[in-house]
Amino acid sequence: MDLSLLGHLFTPAVFLAAFAGVLIGIVVGAIPGLNGAVGISLMLPMTFAMPPQLGILLLGGIYMGCMYGGSITAILINVPGDVVAAPAAMEGYPLTRQGQARKALYYSIFSSMIGGTVGVLVMIFFTPPLARFALQFGPAEMFFVSLSGLIIVGALSGSIPKSAFAVLFGLLISTVGIDQIAGTDRFTFGENQLRSGISVVPVVLGLFCIAEMLSVLGRRETVEGGYRDQAIKRRTVLFDLMRHKMLLAKGSVIGTIIGLLPGVGTTLAVFMSYTEAKRSSKHPETFEKGNVEGIVAAESANNATVGSALVPLLALGVPGSPTTAIIAGALVVHGVILGPSLFQNRPDIAFVFIYGMLFTVVAMALIGAYGIKYFSYILRIRTAYIVPTVLVLSLFGAYSLRNSLFDVFVAIVIGILGALFRRVGIPPAPIIIGVVLGPLIETNLSRSMRIAEARSLSLPQYLFDSGLSWVLFGIVIVLLLIVIQMRRKMAATEG
Repeated sequence: MDLSLLGHLFTPAVFLAAFAGVLIGIVVGAIPGLNGAVGISLMLPMTFAMPPQLGILLLGGIYMGCMYGGSITAILINVPGDVVAAPAAMEGYPLTRQGQARKALYYSIFSSMIGGTVGVLVMIFFTPPLARFALQFGPAEMFFVSLSGLIIVGALSGSIPKSAFAVLFGLLISTVGIDQIAGTDRFTFGENQLRSGISVVPVVLGLFCIAEMLSVLGRRETVEGGYRDQAIKRRTVLFDLMRHKMLLAKGSVIGTIIGLLPGVGTTLAVFMSYTEAKRSSKHPETFEKGNVEGIVAAESANNATVGSALVPLLALGVPGSPTTAIIAGALVVHGVILGPSLFQNRPDIAFVFIYGMLFTVVAMALIGAYGIKYFSYILRIRTAYIVPTVLVLSLFGAYSLRNSLFDVFVAIVIGILGALFRRVGIPPAPIIIGVVLGPLIETNLSRSMRIAEARSLSLPQYLFDSGLSWVLFGIVIVLLLIVIQMRRKMAATEG
Protein backbone atom coordinates (compact mmCIF):
# COMPACT_ATOMS: atom_id res chain seq x y z
CA MET A 1 0.00 0.00 0.00
CA ASP A 2 1.19 3.50 -0.86
CA LEU A 3 2.13 5.30 2.36
CA SER A 4 0.29 8.38 1.13
CA LEU A 5 -2.95 6.42 1.54
CA LEU A 6 -2.42 6.14 5.28
CA GLY A 7 -3.76 9.68 5.62
CA HIS A 8 -7.08 8.47 4.18
CA LEU A 9 -7.16 5.42 6.47
CA PHE A 10 -6.31 6.71 9.95
CA THR A 11 -9.00 9.35 10.34
CA PRO A 12 -11.81 9.71 12.92
CA ALA A 13 -14.39 9.42 10.13
CA VAL A 14 -13.07 5.97 9.11
CA PHE A 15 -13.09 4.73 12.71
CA LEU A 16 -16.61 6.09 13.24
CA ALA A 17 -17.93 4.48 10.03
CA ALA A 18 -16.48 1.10 11.02
CA PHE A 19 -17.84 1.30 14.58
CA ALA A 20 -21.30 2.52 13.52
CA GLY A 21 -21.58 -0.15 10.83
CA VAL A 22 -20.70 -2.97 13.24
CA LEU A 23 -23.10 -1.70 15.90
CA ILE A 24 -25.95 -1.52 13.39
CA GLY A 25 -25.02 -4.96 12.08
CA ILE A 26 -25.04 -6.57 15.53
CA VAL A 27 -28.48 -5.14 16.29
CA VAL A 28 -29.89 -6.18 12.91
CA GLY A 29 -28.26 -9.62 13.10
CA ALA A 30 -29.81 -10.30 16.50
CA ILE A 31 -33.35 -9.69 15.20
CA PRO A 32 -34.93 -12.96 13.97
CA GLY A 33 -35.26 -13.12 10.19
CA LEU A 34 -32.99 -10.20 9.40
CA ASN A 35 -29.50 -10.70 7.97
CA GLY A 36 -26.63 -8.80 6.40
CA ALA A 37 -28.40 -8.34 3.09
CA VAL A 38 -31.44 -6.79 4.80
CA GLY A 39 -29.35 -4.54 7.05
CA ILE A 40 -27.20 -3.32 4.16
CA SER A 41 -30.29 -2.73 2.01
CA LEU A 42 -31.85 -0.59 4.73
CA MET A 43 -28.72 1.53 5.14
CA LEU A 44 -27.78 1.72 1.46
CA PRO A 45 -29.61 5.02 0.70
CA MET A 46 -27.75 6.73 3.57
CA THR A 47 -24.38 5.96 1.98
CA PHE A 48 -25.16 7.89 -1.20
CA ALA A 49 -24.58 11.20 0.59
CA MET A 50 -21.31 9.97 2.15
CA PRO A 51 -17.80 9.84 0.65
CA PRO A 52 -17.54 6.48 -1.17
CA GLN A 53 -14.81 5.00 1.04
CA LEU A 54 -16.82 5.78 4.20
CA GLY A 55 -20.12 4.59 2.77
CA ILE A 56 -18.69 1.26 1.60
CA LEU A 57 -16.87 0.74 4.91
CA LEU A 58 -20.13 1.38 6.77
CA LEU A 59 -21.78 -1.38 4.72
CA GLY A 60 -18.79 -3.67 5.33
CA GLY A 61 -19.14 -3.08 9.07
CA ILE A 62 -22.82 -4.03 8.91
CA TYR A 63 -21.85 -7.21 7.06
CA MET A 64 -19.28 -8.12 9.73
CA GLY A 65 -21.56 -7.23 12.66
CA CYS A 66 -24.52 -9.20 11.29
CA MET A 67 -22.42 -12.36 11.06
CA TYR A 68 -21.83 -12.17 14.82
CA GLY A 69 -25.07 -10.59 16.04
CA GLY A 70 -27.29 -13.59 15.36
CA SER A 71 -25.37 -15.68 17.91
CA ILE A 72 -26.40 -13.42 20.80
CA THR A 73 -30.10 -14.27 20.80
CA ALA A 74 -29.26 -17.79 19.60
CA ILE A 75 -27.22 -18.46 22.73
CA LEU A 76 -29.45 -16.64 25.21
CA ILE A 77 -32.97 -17.65 24.17
CA ASN A 78 -32.42 -20.23 21.39
CA VAL A 79 -33.58 -17.76 18.75
CA PRO A 80 -30.93 -17.44 15.99
CA GLY A 81 -31.13 -14.14 14.16
CA ASP A 82 -30.08 -15.85 10.92
CA VAL A 83 -29.51 -19.35 9.53
CA VAL A 84 -25.78 -19.16 10.19
CA ALA A 85 -26.39 -18.79 13.94
CA ALA A 86 -28.20 -22.13 14.18
CA PRO A 87 -25.13 -24.09 15.45
CA ALA A 88 -24.59 -21.38 18.08
CA ALA A 89 -28.15 -22.01 19.24
CA MET A 90 -27.65 -25.78 19.32
CA GLU A 91 -24.58 -25.51 21.58
CA GLY A 92 -24.98 -22.13 23.26
CA TYR A 93 -28.54 -22.43 24.53
CA PRO A 94 -27.84 -25.65 26.48
CA LEU A 95 -24.93 -23.81 28.12
CA THR A 96 -27.29 -20.96 29.00
CA ARG A 97 -29.66 -23.40 30.66
CA GLN A 98 -26.67 -24.71 32.62
CA GLY A 99 -25.92 -21.18 33.88
CA GLN A 100 -22.99 -20.57 31.51
CA ALA A 101 -24.45 -17.94 29.17
CA ARG A 102 -21.53 -15.53 29.52
CA LYS A 103 -19.04 -18.30 28.82
CA ALA A 104 -20.86 -19.18 25.60
CA LEU A 105 -21.05 -15.51 24.59
CA TYR A 106 -17.34 -14.98 25.21
CA TYR A 107 -16.44 -18.03 23.13
CA SER A 108 -18.70 -16.71 20.38
CA ILE A 109 -17.23 -13.21 20.19
CA PHE A 110 -13.59 -14.26 20.47
CA SER A 111 -14.03 -17.00 17.85
CA SER A 112 -15.79 -14.50 15.57
CA MET A 113 -12.94 -12.05 16.12
CA ILE A 114 -10.27 -14.58 15.14
CA GLY A 115 -12.24 -15.89 12.15
CA GLY A 116 -13.01 -12.36 10.99
CA THR A 117 -9.34 -11.37 11.27
CA VAL A 118 -8.23 -14.36 9.20
CA GLY A 119 -10.82 -13.65 6.52
CA VAL A 120 -9.86 -9.98 6.24
CA LEU A 121 -6.12 -10.77 6.17
CA VAL A 122 -6.76 -13.25 3.38
CA MET A 123 -8.66 -10.53 1.50
CA ILE A 124 -5.77 -8.09 1.97
CA PHE A 125 -2.87 -10.35 0.98
CA PHE A 126 -4.33 -12.98 -1.33
CA THR A 127 -7.14 -11.36 -3.29
CA PRO A 128 -5.79 -11.96 -6.86
CA PRO A 129 -4.59 -15.60 -6.49
CA LEU A 130 -7.63 -16.69 -4.46
CA ALA A 131 -9.98 -15.12 -6.98
CA ARG A 132 -8.31 -17.16 -9.73
CA PHE A 133 -8.63 -20.29 -7.57
CA ALA A 134 -12.36 -19.70 -7.10
CA LEU A 135 -12.81 -19.57 -10.88
CA GLN A 136 -11.60 -23.19 -11.10
CA PHE A 137 -14.85 -24.35 -9.52
CA GLY A 138 -17.31 -25.17 -12.29
CA PRO A 139 -20.71 -26.93 -12.02
CA ALA A 140 -19.09 -30.35 -11.42
CA GLU A 141 -16.88 -29.11 -8.59
CA MET A 142 -19.71 -27.13 -7.01
CA PHE A 143 -21.89 -30.24 -7.15
CA PHE A 144 -19.35 -32.26 -5.16
CA VAL A 145 -18.84 -29.46 -2.62
CA SER A 146 -22.59 -29.17 -2.03
CA LEU A 147 -23.04 -32.93 -1.88
CA SER A 148 -20.27 -33.30 0.68
CA GLY A 149 -21.93 -30.72 2.94
CA LEU A 150 -25.25 -32.53 2.68
CA ILE A 151 -23.77 -35.96 3.44
CA ILE A 152 -21.54 -34.94 6.34
CA VAL A 153 -24.08 -32.73 8.12
CA GLY A 154 -26.79 -35.34 7.75
CA ALA A 155 -24.58 -38.19 8.91
CA LEU A 156 -23.44 -36.48 12.09
CA SER A 157 -26.78 -35.18 13.39
CA GLY A 158 -28.75 -37.52 15.62
CA SER A 159 -29.58 -41.10 14.72
CA ILE A 160 -29.19 -42.21 11.10
CA PRO A 161 -32.94 -42.79 10.41
CA LYS A 162 -33.99 -39.48 11.97
CA SER A 163 -31.17 -37.60 10.25
CA ALA A 164 -32.05 -39.19 6.92
CA PHE A 165 -35.68 -38.16 7.37
CA ALA A 166 -34.60 -34.61 8.26
CA VAL A 167 -32.36 -34.33 5.17
CA LEU A 168 -35.08 -35.69 2.88
CA PHE A 169 -37.64 -33.34 4.44
CA GLY A 170 -35.34 -30.38 3.81
CA LEU A 171 -34.71 -31.50 0.22
CA LEU A 172 -38.45 -31.90 -0.30
CA ILE A 173 -39.02 -28.32 0.83
CA SER A 174 -36.30 -27.13 -1.58
CA THR A 175 -38.03 -28.77 -4.56
CA VAL A 176 -41.24 -26.79 -4.14
CA GLY A 177 -41.65 -24.28 -6.97
CA ILE A 178 -40.73 -24.20 -10.63
CA ASP A 179 -38.54 -27.03 -11.95
CA GLN A 180 -35.17 -25.59 -13.00
CA ILE A 181 -34.86 -28.00 -15.94
CA ALA A 182 -38.38 -28.52 -17.30
CA GLY A 183 -39.88 -25.21 -16.21
CA THR A 184 -42.95 -26.94 -14.78
CA ASP A 185 -44.58 -26.52 -11.38
CA ARG A 186 -43.62 -28.94 -8.61
CA PHE A 187 -45.65 -29.50 -5.44
CA THR A 188 -47.42 -26.16 -5.84
CA PHE A 189 -50.95 -27.70 -5.67
CA GLY A 190 -52.25 -24.87 -7.81
CA GLU A 191 -51.10 -22.23 -5.31
CA ASN A 192 -49.37 -19.31 -7.06
CA GLN A 193 -47.50 -18.34 -3.89
CA LEU A 194 -45.63 -21.65 -3.98
CA ARG A 195 -44.37 -21.16 -7.54
CA SER A 196 -41.48 -19.02 -6.28
CA GLY A 197 -40.51 -21.73 -3.79
CA ILE A 198 -40.17 -21.74 -0.01
CA SER A 199 -37.45 -19.46 1.32
CA VAL A 200 -35.00 -20.68 3.94
CA VAL A 201 -35.74 -17.71 6.23
CA PRO A 202 -39.31 -18.71 7.27
CA VAL A 203 -38.08 -22.31 7.62
CA VAL A 204 -35.34 -21.26 10.06
CA LEU A 205 -37.66 -18.94 11.95
CA GLY A 206 -40.18 -21.72 12.27
CA LEU A 207 -37.75 -24.49 13.27
CA PHE A 208 -35.92 -22.44 15.87
CA CYS A 209 -37.78 -19.31 16.95
CA ILE A 210 -41.43 -20.35 16.78
CA ALA A 211 -40.79 -23.97 17.75
CA GLU A 212 -38.74 -22.87 20.76
CA MET A 213 -41.42 -20.44 21.91
CA LEU A 214 -44.08 -23.13 21.56
CA SER A 215 -41.88 -25.44 23.64
CA VAL A 216 -41.36 -22.71 26.26
CA LEU A 217 -45.13 -22.29 26.59
CA GLY A 218 -45.29 -25.87 27.76
CA ARG A 219 -42.76 -25.38 30.55
CA ARG A 220 -43.71 -24.28 34.02
CA GLU A 221 -40.41 -22.64 34.89
CA THR A 222 -39.64 -19.15 33.67
CA VAL A 223 -36.44 -17.82 32.24
CA GLU A 224 -36.15 -15.55 35.24
CA GLY A 225 -36.52 -18.45 37.62
CA GLY A 226 -33.86 -20.45 35.77
CA TYR A 227 -31.35 -17.60 35.62
CA ARG A 228 -28.20 -18.47 37.50
CA ASP A 229 -25.47 -17.27 35.18
CA GLN A 230 -21.99 -18.00 36.45
CA ALA A 231 -19.41 -15.20 36.40
CA ILE A 232 -16.40 -15.78 34.18
CA LYS A 233 -13.48 -13.56 33.21
CA ARG A 234 -12.65 -12.66 29.61
CA ARG A 235 -9.01 -13.52 30.30
CA THR A 236 -9.96 -17.04 31.33
CA VAL A 237 -11.88 -17.67 28.10
CA LEU A 238 -9.06 -16.25 25.97
CA PHE A 239 -6.51 -18.57 27.58
CA ASP A 240 -8.88 -21.51 27.32
CA LEU A 241 -9.55 -20.69 23.67
CA MET A 242 -5.90 -21.39 22.90
CA ARG A 243 -6.57 -25.06 23.65
CA HIS A 244 -8.82 -25.01 20.59
CA LYS A 245 -6.32 -23.34 18.26
CA MET A 246 -6.52 -26.19 15.72
CA LEU A 247 -10.30 -25.94 15.74
CA LEU A 248 -10.07 -22.18 15.21
CA ALA A 249 -7.64 -22.73 12.34
CA LYS A 250 -9.85 -25.32 10.66
CA GLY A 251 -12.97 -23.19 11.07
CA SER A 252 -11.23 -20.13 9.65
CA VAL A 253 -9.83 -22.10 6.69
CA ILE A 254 -13.19 -23.72 5.91
CA GLY A 255 -14.92 -20.36 6.13
CA THR A 256 -12.31 -18.72 3.90
CA ILE A 257 -12.47 -21.41 1.19
CA ILE A 258 -16.26 -21.71 1.13
CA GLY A 259 -16.64 -17.93 1.21
CA LEU A 260 -14.62 -17.71 -1.99
CA LEU A 261 -17.08 -19.86 -3.93
CA PRO A 262 -19.80 -17.77 -5.62
CA GLY A 263 -23.36 -18.72 -4.75
CA VAL A 264 -22.52 -21.14 -1.92
CA GLY A 265 -23.01 -18.76 0.99
CA THR A 266 -21.99 -18.79 4.64
CA THR A 267 -24.44 -21.48 5.75
CA LEU A 268 -22.49 -24.35 4.18
CA ALA A 269 -19.23 -23.09 5.71
CA VAL A 270 -20.74 -22.87 9.19
CA PHE A 271 -22.32 -26.31 9.13
CA MET A 272 -19.26 -27.97 7.55
CA SER A 273 -17.01 -26.45 10.22
CA TYR A 274 -19.45 -27.45 12.96
CA THR A 275 -19.69 -31.05 11.78
CA GLU A 276 -15.92 -31.27 11.33
CA ALA A 277 -15.58 -30.18 14.97
CA LYS A 278 -18.00 -32.90 15.99
CA ARG A 279 -16.18 -35.48 13.89
CA SER A 280 -12.76 -34.65 15.36
CA SER A 281 -13.96 -34.14 18.94
CA LYS A 282 -12.91 -36.53 21.69
CA HIS A 283 -16.44 -36.26 23.10
CA PRO A 284 -18.86 -36.06 20.14
CA GLU A 285 -21.68 -37.30 22.36
CA THR A 286 -21.69 -33.94 24.17
CA PHE A 287 -22.60 -31.99 21.05
CA GLU A 288 -26.06 -30.37 21.05
CA LYS A 289 -25.81 -30.56 24.85
CA GLY A 290 -23.53 -27.55 25.39
CA ASN A 291 -20.08 -28.16 23.84
CA VAL A 292 -18.04 -24.98 23.32
CA GLU A 293 -16.15 -26.67 20.46
CA GLY A 294 -19.27 -26.33 18.32
CA ILE A 295 -19.47 -22.60 19.03
CA VAL A 296 -15.77 -22.08 18.30
CA ALA A 297 -15.93 -23.93 14.98
CA ALA A 298 -19.16 -22.35 13.74
CA GLU A 299 -18.43 -18.76 14.75
CA SER A 300 -14.85 -18.74 13.43
CA ALA A 301 -16.06 -20.04 10.05
CA ASN A 302 -18.98 -17.61 10.11
CA ASN A 303 -16.94 -14.40 10.20
CA ALA A 304 -14.07 -15.81 8.11
CA THR A 305 -16.43 -15.87 5.12
CA VAL A 306 -16.87 -12.08 5.25
CA GLY A 307 -13.38 -11.22 4.00
CA SER A 308 -13.10 -14.09 1.51
CA ALA A 309 -16.58 -13.42 0.04
CA LEU A 310 -15.35 -9.94 -0.90
CA VAL A 311 -12.35 -11.31 -2.81
CA PRO A 312 -14.14 -12.15 -6.10
CA LEU A 313 -15.99 -8.83 -5.89
CA LEU A 314 -12.84 -6.72 -5.52
CA ALA A 315 -10.54 -8.73 -7.79
CA LEU A 316 -12.96 -9.70 -10.57
CA GLY A 317 -16.05 -7.59 -10.08
CA VAL A 318 -18.10 -10.75 -9.49
CA PRO A 319 -20.34 -10.68 -6.37
CA GLY A 320 -20.71 -14.15 -4.90
CA SER A 321 -23.69 -13.55 -2.59
CA PRO A 322 -26.72 -11.24 -2.22
CA THR A 323 -24.87 -9.24 0.43
CA THR A 324 -21.78 -8.63 -1.71
CA ALA A 325 -24.06 -7.87 -4.67
CA ILE A 326 -25.63 -5.00 -2.69
CA ILE A 327 -22.15 -3.69 -1.79
CA ALA A 328 -21.26 -3.91 -5.48
CA GLY A 329 -24.36 -1.87 -6.29
CA ALA A 330 -23.28 0.78 -3.81
CA LEU A 331 -19.85 1.00 -5.47
CA VAL A 332 -21.44 1.32 -8.90
CA VAL A 333 -23.69 4.13 -7.65
CA HIS A 334 -20.55 5.96 -6.52
CA GLY A 335 -19.09 5.55 -10.00
CA VAL A 336 -16.51 2.93 -9.01
CA ILE A 337 -15.64 0.30 -11.64
CA LEU A 338 -15.00 -3.09 -10.02
CA GLY A 339 -12.34 -5.52 -11.10
CA PRO A 340 -8.54 -5.51 -11.44
CA SER A 341 -8.51 -1.83 -12.45
CA LEU A 342 -10.03 -0.82 -9.09
CA PHE A 343 -6.66 -0.85 -7.32
CA GLN A 344 -5.08 1.30 -10.05
CA ASN A 345 -7.91 3.76 -10.70
CA ARG A 346 -9.30 4.24 -7.18
CA PRO A 347 -6.69 3.02 -4.68
CA ASP A 348 -8.05 5.43 -2.05
CA ILE A 349 -11.38 3.56 -2.01
CA ALA A 350 -9.94 0.06 -2.44
CA PHE A 351 -7.28 0.25 0.27
CA VAL A 352 -9.35 2.20 2.77
CA PHE A 353 -12.05 -0.43 2.43
CA ILE A 354 -9.91 -3.58 2.71
CA TYR A 355 -7.70 -2.24 5.52
CA GLY A 356 -10.67 -0.54 7.17
CA MET A 357 -12.32 -3.96 7.46
CA LEU A 358 -9.69 -4.72 10.11
CA PHE A 359 -11.19 -1.86 12.11
CA THR A 360 -14.61 -3.54 11.85
CA VAL A 361 -13.15 -6.68 13.46
CA VAL A 362 -11.72 -4.60 16.31
CA ALA A 363 -15.03 -2.76 16.75
CA MET A 364 -16.93 -6.07 16.79
CA ALA A 365 -14.58 -7.49 19.44
CA LEU A 366 -14.92 -4.42 21.67
CA ILE A 367 -18.71 -4.17 21.39
CA GLY A 368 -19.15 -7.91 21.83
CA ALA A 369 -16.72 -8.41 24.73
CA TYR A 370 -17.84 -5.39 26.76
CA GLY A 371 -21.50 -5.77 25.90
CA ILE A 372 -21.84 -9.34 27.16
CA LYS A 373 -22.65 -8.15 30.67
CA TYR A 374 -25.66 -6.30 29.28
CA PHE A 375 -26.62 -8.95 26.68
CA SER A 376 -27.02 -11.53 29.45
CA TYR A 377 -29.65 -9.35 31.16
CA ILE A 378 -32.05 -10.70 28.55
CA LEU A 379 -32.20 -13.81 30.72
CA ARG A 380 -33.75 -11.81 33.55
CA ILE A 381 -36.80 -10.97 31.45
CA ARG A 382 -39.87 -13.01 32.29
CA THR A 383 -41.02 -15.65 29.82
CA ALA A 384 -44.41 -13.95 29.60
CA TYR A 385 -42.68 -10.99 27.92
CA ILE A 386 -40.11 -12.92 25.87
CA VAL A 387 -42.52 -15.30 24.10
CA PRO A 388 -44.85 -12.73 22.50
CA THR A 389 -41.92 -10.44 21.63
CA VAL A 390 -39.99 -13.20 19.88
CA LEU A 391 -43.10 -14.46 18.10
CA VAL A 392 -43.89 -10.97 16.79
CA LEU A 393 -40.28 -10.41 15.65
CA SER A 394 -40.23 -13.85 14.02
CA LEU A 395 -43.42 -13.20 12.08
CA PHE A 396 -42.15 -9.74 11.14
CA GLY A 397 -38.88 -11.28 9.91
CA ALA A 398 -40.78 -13.83 7.82
CA TYR A 399 -42.97 -11.11 6.32
CA SER A 400 -40.15 -8.64 5.63
CA LEU A 401 -38.29 -11.03 3.32
CA ARG A 402 -40.75 -10.72 0.43
CA ASN A 403 -43.54 -8.67 2.02
CA SER A 404 -45.64 -11.82 1.88
CA LEU A 405 -48.22 -13.05 4.38
CA PHE A 406 -47.75 -16.47 2.83
CA ASP A 407 -44.20 -16.61 4.26
CA VAL A 408 -45.72 -15.87 7.67
CA PHE A 409 -48.06 -18.82 7.21
CA VAL A 410 -45.11 -21.04 6.20
CA ALA A 411 -43.15 -20.00 9.31
CA ILE A 412 -46.11 -20.87 11.56
CA VAL A 413 -46.64 -24.28 9.94
CA ILE A 414 -42.92 -25.12 10.09
CA GLY A 415 -42.86 -23.91 13.70
CA ILE A 416 -45.63 -26.33 14.68
CA LEU A 417 -43.84 -29.15 12.84
CA GLY A 418 -40.56 -28.14 14.48
CA ALA A 419 -42.12 -28.40 17.94
CA LEU A 420 -43.39 -31.89 17.08
CA PHE A 421 -39.99 -32.87 15.65
CA ARG A 422 -38.33 -31.84 18.93
CA ARG A 423 -40.55 -34.22 20.84
CA VAL A 424 -39.52 -37.20 18.69
CA GLY A 425 -35.83 -36.21 18.46
CA ILE A 426 -35.59 -35.18 14.79
CA PRO A 427 -32.63 -32.74 14.48
CA PRO A 428 -33.21 -29.36 12.80
CA ALA A 429 -29.73 -28.92 11.27
CA PRO A 430 -30.14 -31.47 8.42
CA ILE A 431 -33.49 -29.89 7.51
CA ILE A 432 -31.90 -26.47 7.13
CA ILE A 433 -28.91 -27.74 5.19
CA GLY A 434 -31.27 -29.67 2.90
CA VAL A 435 -33.25 -26.52 2.16
CA VAL A 436 -30.07 -24.50 1.56
CA LEU A 437 -28.14 -27.02 -0.52
CA GLY A 438 -31.06 -28.57 -2.42
CA PRO A 439 -31.26 -25.82 -5.08
CA LEU A 440 -27.45 -25.64 -5.32
CA ILE A 441 -27.15 -29.40 -5.90
CA GLU A 442 -30.00 -29.43 -8.42
CA THR A 443 -28.78 -26.36 -10.33
CA ASN A 444 -25.21 -27.59 -10.67
CA LEU A 445 -26.32 -31.11 -11.58
CA SER A 446 -28.62 -29.76 -14.30
CA ARG A 447 -25.83 -27.52 -15.63
CA SER A 448 -23.48 -30.50 -15.64
CA MET A 449 -26.02 -32.55 -17.61
CA ARG A 450 -26.40 -29.82 -20.24
CA ILE A 451 -22.64 -29.27 -20.60
CA ALA A 452 -22.04 -33.03 -20.83
CA GLU A 453 -24.70 -33.31 -23.54
CA ALA A 454 -23.17 -30.39 -25.47
CA ARG A 455 -19.74 -32.06 -25.32
CA SER A 456 -21.16 -35.49 -26.27
CA LEU A 457 -20.09 -36.92 -22.91
CA SER A 458 -21.90 -38.98 -20.35
CA LEU A 459 -22.68 -37.29 -17.04
CA PRO A 460 -20.05 -39.29 -15.06
CA GLN A 461 -17.43 -38.46 -17.69
CA TYR A 462 -18.06 -34.75 -17.30
CA LEU A 463 -18.28 -34.86 -13.50
CA PHE A 464 -14.87 -36.52 -13.28
CA ASP A 465 -13.29 -34.66 -16.17
CA SER A 466 -10.99 -32.51 -13.99
CA GLY A 467 -8.43 -33.38 -11.35
CA LEU A 468 -10.13 -31.04 -8.89
CA SER A 469 -13.34 -33.07 -9.20
CA TRP A 470 -11.45 -36.24 -8.31
CA VAL A 471 -9.90 -34.53 -5.29
CA LEU A 472 -13.29 -33.31 -4.05
CA PHE A 473 -14.87 -36.71 -4.65
CA GLY A 474 -12.03 -38.35 -2.72
CA ILE A 475 -12.57 -35.96 0.18
CA VAL A 476 -16.28 -36.87 0.25
CA ILE A 477 -15.49 -40.60 0.37
CA VAL A 478 -12.81 -40.22 3.06
CA LEU A 479 -15.05 -38.07 5.26
CA LEU A 480 -17.91 -40.52 4.83
CA LEU A 481 -15.72 -43.44 5.88
CA ILE A 482 -14.50 -41.49 8.90
CA VAL A 483 -18.09 -40.68 9.88
CA ILE A 484 -19.11 -44.35 9.56
CA GLN A 485 -16.18 -45.43 11.73
CA MET A 486 -17.01 -42.76 14.31
CA ARG A 487 -20.64 -43.90 14.35
CA ARG A 488 -19.54 -47.44 15.09
CA LYS A 489 -17.35 -46.30 17.99
CA MET A 490 -20.20 -44.22 19.43
CA ALA A 491 -22.58 -47.18 19.12
CA ALA A 492 -20.06 -49.48 20.81
CA THR A 493 -19.54 -46.97 23.64
CA GLU A 494 -23.28 -46.56 24.21
CA GLY A 495 -23.74 -50.31 24.04
